[in-house]
Amino acid sequence: MNLAKKIISDKSLIKELLDLMNEANKAIIKIYNSTEQNLKIKKNNTPVTEADLSANKILVAGLKKTFPQIPIVSEENEDSLSIPQKHNIFWLIDPLDGTKEFINKNDEFTCNLALIENKCTTLGFVGFPVKNLIYYGGKELGSKCINENKSINSIKCRSNKEKYRVVASKSHLNEETENFIKNLNKPIELIQAGSSLKFIKIAEGCADIYPRIAPTSEWDTAAAHAILEGSGGTVTQLNGDVLEYGKDDILNPFFVAKGIV
Repeated sequence: MNLAKKIISDKSLIKELLDLMNEANKAIIKIYNSTEQNLKIKKNNTPVTEADLSANKILVAGLKKTFPQIPIVSEENEDSLSIPQKHNIFWLIDPLDGTKEFINKNDEFTCNLALIENKCTTLGFVGFPVKNLIYYGGKELGSKCINENKSINSIKCRSNKEKYRVVASKSHLNEETENFIKNLNKPIELIQAGSSLKFIKIAEGCADIYPRIAPTSEWDTAAAHAILEGSGGTVTQLNGDVLEYGKDDILNPFFVAKGIV
Protein backbone atom coordinates (compact mmCIF):
# COMPACT_ATOMS: atom_id res chain seq x y z
CA MET A 1 0.00 0.00 0.00
CA ASN A 2 1.40 3.41 -0.95
CA LEU A 3 1.34 6.32 1.47
CA ALA A 4 -1.62 8.00 -0.26
CA LYS A 5 -3.82 4.94 0.36
CA LYS A 6 -2.75 4.84 4.01
CA ILE A 7 -3.62 8.50 4.45
CA ILE A 8 -7.01 8.17 2.74
CA SER A 9 -7.88 5.18 4.93
CA ASP A 10 -6.99 7.06 8.14
CA LYS A 11 -9.86 9.41 9.04
CA SER A 12 -7.76 11.31 11.57
CA LEU A 13 -5.03 12.08 9.00
CA ILE A 14 -7.52 13.19 6.38
CA LYS A 15 -9.20 15.45 8.94
CA GLU A 16 -5.87 17.03 9.85
CA LEU A 17 -5.06 17.68 6.20
CA LEU A 18 -8.52 19.11 5.47
CA ASP A 19 -8.29 21.32 8.56
CA LEU A 20 -4.89 22.50 7.36
CA MET A 21 -6.22 23.35 3.91
CA ASN A 22 -9.18 25.13 5.49
CA GLU A 23 -6.83 27.22 7.62
CA ALA A 24 -4.81 28.16 4.53
CA ASN A 25 -8.03 29.02 2.64
CA LYS A 26 -9.10 31.36 5.44
CA ALA A 27 -5.71 33.06 5.60
CA ILE A 28 -5.79 33.68 1.84
CA ILE A 29 -9.33 35.05 1.78
CA LYS A 30 -8.66 37.34 4.75
CA ILE A 31 -5.83 39.00 2.84
CA TYR A 32 -7.84 38.96 -0.41
CA ASN A 33 -10.62 40.94 1.26
CA SER A 34 -8.24 43.43 2.83
CA THR A 35 -6.79 46.52 1.18
CA GLU A 36 -3.17 45.45 1.71
CA GLN A 37 -1.75 42.61 -0.41
CA ASN A 38 1.92 43.63 0.05
CA LEU A 39 2.83 42.67 -3.50
CA LYS A 40 6.48 41.91 -4.24
CA ILE A 41 8.36 40.66 -7.30
CA LYS A 42 10.56 37.58 -6.84
CA LYS A 43 13.96 36.99 -8.44
CA ASN A 44 12.31 35.06 -11.29
CA ASN A 45 10.14 38.12 -12.06
CA THR A 46 6.90 36.52 -10.80
CA PRO A 47 4.63 38.21 -8.27
CA VAL A 48 4.23 37.09 -4.65
CA THR A 49 1.77 38.45 -2.09
CA GLU A 50 1.32 38.23 1.64
CA ALA A 51 -1.31 35.54 0.93
CA ASP A 52 1.26 33.29 -0.81
CA LEU A 53 3.59 33.55 2.15
CA SER A 54 0.92 33.20 4.83
CA ALA A 55 -0.62 30.08 3.28
CA ASN A 56 2.84 28.60 2.73
CA LYS A 57 3.75 29.13 6.39
CA ILE A 58 0.54 27.42 7.55
CA LEU A 59 0.94 24.41 5.26
CA VAL A 60 4.63 23.87 5.99
CA ALA A 61 4.14 24.09 9.77
CA GLY A 62 1.17 21.72 9.71
CA LEU A 63 2.84 19.16 7.46
CA LYS A 64 6.01 19.14 9.54
CA LYS A 65 3.95 18.48 12.65
CA THR A 66 1.84 15.66 11.20
CA PHE A 67 4.37 14.14 8.79
CA PRO A 68 7.80 15.03 10.22
CA GLN A 69 9.53 12.37 8.10
CA ILE A 70 8.30 13.69 4.74
CA PRO A 71 10.22 16.62 3.17
CA ILE A 72 8.39 19.56 1.62
CA VAL A 73 8.96 21.22 -1.74
CA SER A 74 7.34 24.63 -2.09
CA GLU A 75 7.23 27.28 -4.76
CA GLU A 76 8.04 29.79 -2.03
CA ASN A 77 11.21 28.01 -0.86
CA GLU A 78 13.85 27.95 -3.57
CA ASP A 79 16.18 25.80 -1.46
CA SER A 80 13.58 23.01 -1.38
CA LEU A 81 13.85 22.40 -5.13
CA SER A 82 16.79 20.03 -4.60
CA ILE A 83 14.74 17.69 -2.37
CA PRO A 84 13.45 15.43 -5.21
CA GLN A 85 17.05 14.55 -6.11
CA LYS A 86 17.41 12.75 -2.78
CA HIS A 87 13.85 11.76 -1.84
CA ASN A 88 11.27 9.65 -3.70
CA ILE A 89 8.43 10.82 -1.46
CA PHE A 90 7.70 14.47 -0.70
CA TRP A 91 4.94 17.05 -0.38
CA LEU A 92 4.64 19.61 -3.18
CA ILE A 93 3.03 22.96 -2.37
CA ASP A 94 1.74 25.87 -4.42
CA PRO A 95 0.26 28.00 -1.63
CA LEU A 96 -1.44 30.40 -4.03
CA ASP A 97 -1.94 29.18 -7.59
CA GLY A 98 -3.17 32.05 -9.70
CA THR A 99 -1.42 34.96 -8.00
CA LYS A 100 -2.26 37.17 -10.97
CA GLU A 101 -5.93 36.21 -10.62
CA PHE A 102 -5.67 37.06 -6.92
CA ILE A 103 -4.15 40.45 -7.70
CA ASN A 104 -6.74 41.17 -10.39
CA LYS A 105 -9.57 40.23 -7.99
CA ASN A 106 -11.29 37.75 -10.32
CA ASP A 107 -11.72 35.05 -7.62
CA GLU A 108 -10.16 32.19 -9.64
CA PHE A 109 -7.18 31.25 -7.50
CA THR A 110 -6.47 28.13 -5.48
CA CYS A 111 -4.25 26.64 -2.78
CA ASN A 112 -2.57 23.39 -3.87
CA LEU A 113 -0.99 20.54 -1.93
CA ALA A 114 0.14 17.23 -3.47
CA LEU A 115 1.85 14.08 -2.29
CA ILE A 116 4.49 12.83 -4.73
CA GLU A 117 5.56 9.18 -4.62
CA ASN A 118 8.12 7.78 -7.05
CA LYS A 119 7.54 10.44 -9.73
CA CYS A 120 3.72 10.18 -9.49
CA THR A 121 1.22 12.52 -7.88
CA THR A 122 -0.78 10.15 -5.65
CA LEU A 123 -2.90 12.46 -3.48
CA GLY A 124 -3.97 16.04 -4.08
CA PHE A 125 -5.77 18.80 -2.20
CA VAL A 126 -7.04 21.95 -3.91
CA GLY A 127 -8.54 24.73 -1.83
CA PHE A 128 -10.89 27.22 -3.52
CA PRO A 129 -10.84 30.06 -0.97
CA VAL A 130 -13.53 32.30 -2.47
CA LYS A 131 -16.14 29.51 -2.29
CA ASN A 132 -14.68 27.90 0.84
CA LEU A 133 -14.34 24.54 -0.94
CA ILE A 134 -11.68 21.85 -0.70
CA TYR A 135 -11.25 19.17 -3.35
CA TYR A 136 -9.16 16.09 -2.68
CA GLY A 137 -8.43 12.67 -4.12
CA GLY A 138 -6.08 10.51 -6.13
CA LYS A 139 -5.89 7.74 -8.70
CA GLU A 140 -7.87 4.66 -7.58
CA LEU A 141 -8.83 6.57 -4.42
CA GLY A 142 -11.78 8.54 -5.77
CA SER A 143 -12.15 12.30 -5.51
CA LYS A 144 -14.39 14.42 -3.31
CA CYS A 145 -15.37 17.99 -2.53
CA ILE A 146 -16.06 19.30 0.97
CA ASN A 147 -17.98 22.56 1.44
CA GLU A 148 -18.16 25.08 4.27
CA ASN A 149 -20.89 23.01 5.96
CA LYS A 150 -18.51 20.01 6.05
CA SER A 151 -20.71 18.17 3.56
CA ILE A 152 -18.61 15.79 1.44
CA ASN A 153 -19.64 14.80 -2.08
CA SER A 154 -17.92 12.55 -4.61
CA ILE A 155 -17.04 14.12 -7.96
CA LYS A 156 -16.80 12.35 -11.32
CA CYS A 157 -15.90 13.17 -14.91
CA ARG A 158 -18.86 13.14 -17.30
CA SER A 159 -18.73 13.10 -21.08
CA ASN A 160 -20.67 15.29 -23.48
CA LYS A 161 -21.66 13.44 -26.65
CA GLU A 162 -22.55 16.53 -28.65
CA LYS A 163 -19.47 18.72 -28.26
CA TYR A 164 -16.06 19.15 -26.69
CA ARG A 165 -16.17 21.45 -23.70
CA VAL A 166 -12.62 22.80 -23.87
CA VAL A 167 -11.27 24.57 -20.81
CA ALA A 168 -8.49 27.07 -21.37
CA SER A 169 -6.49 29.61 -19.43
CA LYS A 170 -7.70 33.18 -19.45
CA SER A 171 -4.14 34.41 -19.76
CA HIS A 172 -2.45 31.68 -21.86
CA LEU A 173 -4.69 31.04 -24.89
CA ASN A 174 -1.86 31.12 -27.43
CA GLU A 175 -1.75 30.24 -31.12
CA GLU A 176 -0.59 26.65 -30.48
CA THR A 177 -3.53 26.04 -28.14
CA GLU A 178 -5.97 27.57 -30.60
CA ASN A 179 -4.63 25.26 -33.35
CA PHE A 180 -5.01 22.22 -31.08
CA ILE A 181 -8.63 23.17 -30.41
CA LYS A 182 -9.36 23.67 -34.11
CA ASN A 183 -8.23 20.09 -34.82
CA LEU A 184 -10.73 18.50 -32.44
CA ASN A 185 -13.42 16.57 -34.30
CA LYS A 186 -16.54 17.88 -32.57
CA PRO A 187 -18.26 21.23 -32.11
CA ILE A 188 -16.46 23.28 -29.46
CA GLU A 189 -17.61 25.10 -26.38
CA LEU A 190 -14.79 27.15 -24.89
CA ILE A 191 -14.78 27.40 -21.10
CA GLN A 192 -12.48 29.98 -19.52
CA ALA A 193 -10.94 29.31 -16.11
CA GLY A 194 -7.92 30.29 -14.06
CA SER A 195 -5.38 28.41 -11.92
CA SER A 196 -5.85 24.70 -11.15
CA LEU A 197 -9.61 25.17 -11.46
CA LYS A 198 -9.18 24.15 -15.11
CA PHE A 199 -8.53 20.56 -13.96
CA ILE A 200 -11.33 20.78 -11.38
CA LYS A 201 -13.90 21.71 -14.02
CA ILE A 202 -13.12 18.45 -15.82
CA ALA A 203 -13.08 16.47 -12.57
CA GLU A 204 -16.55 17.78 -11.72
CA GLY A 205 -17.92 16.92 -15.16
CA CYS A 206 -18.25 20.56 -16.30
CA ALA A 207 -15.61 20.28 -19.06
CA ASP A 208 -14.01 17.59 -21.21
CA ILE A 209 -10.48 18.54 -22.15
CA TYR A 210 -7.74 21.00 -21.18
CA PRO A 211 -4.78 21.31 -23.58
CA ARG A 212 -1.83 23.12 -22.04
CA ILE A 213 0.66 24.13 -24.72
CA ALA A 214 2.38 26.76 -22.62
CA PRO A 215 4.74 26.68 -19.63
CA THR A 216 3.67 25.37 -16.22
CA SER A 217 5.60 24.16 -13.19
CA GLU A 218 5.09 20.92 -11.30
CA TRP A 219 3.49 22.69 -8.33
CA ASP A 220 0.91 24.25 -10.69
CA THR A 221 -0.50 20.87 -11.72
CA ALA A 222 0.31 18.09 -9.22
CA ALA A 223 -2.59 18.48 -6.78
CA ALA A 224 -5.34 18.94 -9.36
CA HIS A 225 -3.77 16.22 -11.56
CA ALA A 226 -4.28 13.72 -8.72
CA ILE A 227 -7.86 14.87 -8.18
CA LEU A 228 -8.66 14.57 -11.89
CA GLU A 229 -7.29 11.02 -11.96
CA GLY A 230 -9.36 10.19 -8.89
CA SER A 231 -12.49 11.35 -10.70
CA GLY A 232 -11.78 9.19 -13.76
CA GLY A 233 -9.72 11.53 -15.92
CA THR A 234 -6.18 11.45 -17.29
CA VAL A 235 -3.24 13.80 -17.73
CA THR A 236 -0.60 12.96 -20.34
CA GLN A 237 2.11 14.64 -22.34
CA LEU A 238 1.29 15.47 -25.95
CA ASN A 239 3.03 12.24 -27.02
CA GLY A 240 0.90 10.16 -24.64
CA ASP A 241 3.56 9.64 -21.96
CA VAL A 242 2.69 10.15 -18.33
CA LEU A 243 3.35 13.49 -16.65
CA GLU A 244 6.06 12.94 -14.03
CA TYR A 245 6.99 14.88 -10.90
CA GLY A 246 10.27 15.37 -9.09
CA LYS A 247 12.24 15.91 -12.29
CA ASP A 248 15.53 17.81 -12.42
CA ASP A 249 13.63 20.53 -14.30
CA ILE A 250 10.61 21.83 -12.36
CA LEU A 251 8.90 22.85 -15.62
CA ASN A 252 6.29 20.48 -17.05
CA PRO A 253 6.27 19.36 -20.66
CA PHE A 254 3.16 20.38 -22.59
CA PHE A 255 0.20 18.18 -21.71
CA VAL A 256 -3.47 17.39 -22.21
CA ALA A 257 -5.88 16.79 -19.34
CA LYS A 258 -9.02 14.83 -20.26
CA GLY A 259 -12.19 13.56 -18.72
CA ILE A 260 -14.26 10.86 -20.40
CA VAL A 261 -14.18 11.82 -24.09
